[in-house]
Amino acid sequence: MPFSQKGRSERRNSPLDLAASSTLAATRSRPLPHLDSMTMADDRPTEETLRAITLAFNAHDLDEIMGFFADECSLDMPKGPEPWGRRHVGKAAVREGLAARFDGLPDVHYGEDRHWISGDLGVSEWLLTGTTPEGEKVRVRGCDHWEFRDGKVTRKDSYWKIVEK
Repeated sequence: MPFSQKGRSERRNSPLDLAASSTLAATRSRPLPHLDSMTMADDRPTEETLRAITLAFNAHDLDEIMGFFADECSLDMPKGPEPWGRRHVGKAAVREGLAARFDGLPDVHYGEDRHWISGDLGVSEWLLTGTTPEGEKVRVRGCDHWEFRDGKVTRKDSYWKIVEK
């Protein structure tokens, strides 16, 4: 048997591989853990952290979302009067900014999401869909740049593509 094939079949049956498969199967069958367990032991965020935040956004659960944020945090919305959009600083202001998002798109949903982490920085890419109170359908690709400190979000910077009609 060629080396590459031999290595693959040996790895498939190794104790490590069997343990990994059973762990993966168990993970798929249970809900995501609460935000307290969403960071590694050194308080660094994980891709699982970003997936959990996305689930909280899709549930429109402001309490759960804000549980991920540090007291000293900021949110840069994609639209606003400045080149960075509209900036909300502090936990109360961030909550108000997010509440306004849910008011402006009551059925907002973030789908087709992908997430990356590098140290205390993260990126979430998604397809936002929703309907304004006036009935206008919104469908746009976008991303969030995340900054973390001690496992909590200190900055969320959102970007949307500009869709021409």
